[in-house]
Amino acid sequence: MHEQLPFMLALVAAIVLIEMLAAKIKVAYPVLLVIAGLLISFVPGLPKVQVDPNMIFFIFLPPLLFEAAWSISFKEMKKWWRIIGSFAFLVVLFSAFTVAVLTNYFIPGFTLALGFLLGGIVSPPDAVSTGAITKFVKVSKGTSAILEGESLLNDASSLIIFRFALAAVATGQFIFQDAVLTFSWMVVGGVGIGLLLGWFFVQAHRLLPTDAPSDIVFTLIEPYFLYWVAEQLHSSGVLAVVSAGLFMANRQLTFLTSASRVRGYSFWEAFVFILNGIVFMLIGLELPEVVEGLKVEGIPLREAIGYGVLVTGILILARLVSSYTALFATLIFRPSVAPNRNNRGMMWKTPLLLSWTGMRGVVSLAGALAIPLTLESGATFPHRNLILFITFVTILLTLLLQGLTLPYFIKRSHVFDSLGETNEHAMKIKVKDHLVRETVRLLKERKDIENHNYLQHMMQQWEHKINQPEHLRMSEETKLIYLELLENQRLCLAELNKDPDIDDQVVLDHIYQIDLEEERVRLL
Repeated sequence: MHEQLPFMLALVAAIVLIEMLAAKIKVAYPVLLVIAGLLISFVPGLPKVQVDPNMIFFIFLPPLLFEAAWSISFKEMKKWWRIIGSFAFLVVLFSAFTVAVLTNYFIPGFTLALGFLLGGIVSPPDAVSTGAITKFVKVSKGTSAILEGESLLNDASSLIIFRFALAAVATGQFIFQDAVLTFSWMVVGGVGIGLLLGWFFVQAHRLLPTDAPSDIVFTLIEPYFLYWVAEQLHSSGVLAVVSAGLFMANRQLTFLTSASRVRGYSFWEAFVFILNGIVFMLIGLELPEVVEGLKVEGIPLREAIGYGVLVTGILILARLVSSYTALFATLIFRPSVAPNRNNRGMMWKTPLLLSWTGMRGVVSLAGALAIPLTLESGATFPHRNLILFITFVTILLTLLLQGLTLPYFIKRSHVFDSLGETNEHAMKIKVKDHLVRETVRLLKERKDIENHNYLQHMMQQWEHKINQPEHLRMSEETKLIYLELLENQRLCLAELNKDPDIDDQVVLDHIYQIDLEEERVRLL
């Protein structure tokens, strides 16, 4: 353990530096992390990174899914629930089925059960990769909601397929009636357990005398507890975490303080970034060892690469077919919500771009690494190294092929140049104007307002903003000047803190308030 600690710390530092480089050259950081992991694995003398297959899901999935559920716009998710549901369940099932049938036909000794196992692993696209790539280009809120909602739910559907296929490989049989009952309990039980425990956690946060640090610690423990309880009851831990996350996220204003939300956001952003970084780095670090396993099994590397390319092509084609099928269904049943319906050229380009967002990543790697080394009988798990290698090739190819070209295709297609949505700046002005008017109304209703000079002064300022709404707007030049003033205030406080009679904590509290003000201004 002590020997690997410097290597792990260096790995985390490398992840941060690579993310900085990715932001500098405007390339999605998962792409660079995979390449860096592959290059690092060839450095002689480094310790081998081995992850227990029984722990891979439990370590990485719960916090990643929980954070994703808190981040997604539930309003947008409800708006696009039909297409999100079809991509998260029907498209995943179609992709897994296609992979199962074709790999069973083309790969010698590859059974349908193994094909479904591989299909369940590689069928879900990765939200982290897509989000990291699309942040460099402009996409509509609807498209972002579809991609985020799909990635949130397709993890559950793909892992259910994974579990059934794993059981079929282990037992050599598949009983349809038992599978239907098990599937039903996994879905209903997972959602039910998540909502029940989510309600319990909300009440616990409300009743316990928590502060920001304890709230953050509890939110870190909760996804692991949710996943563990659901899995112990043979239900879906993924659905439990997702449903509880959505439930709690939509009630966070009722049980978390402002300090808990501000500090919790920073903590989770850093924590999830490190988790994702480690997983993507593992993709490259594990590949040479898997190649050695292929040699032991007598599978030529060129042949294994061919299988990986085949599966990647199947997945891309299956998603392309599914995207256009979804558009046809929308035009038939709900033509009013079809994207770019007033521009037929753009309308037919949208599914093509949507199909090109199928980069694989965290969940696929976790699924592949979670395959046990042996069956219950003690025999070696059939074709485990080949499944791992195909998964790695699929992740690499989709990240490199689709990940590097997606921004270019989005810019060249001009699909999102006119998003047809309310101007974001005008929307912000509308929200702030409503907030100011409502605040002034509430202050005027109070009979004791004349006793509070500060509140009277604030009310006069807000009434001035209502009468002259252009003052609500801060120009970019004004913003820069104001941010410079805030920076000077910090420097002034730092200089003042040299006085031995000044309490450090008082200065730090003032700097924290200035930092919050700077973040507020940057959002204007």
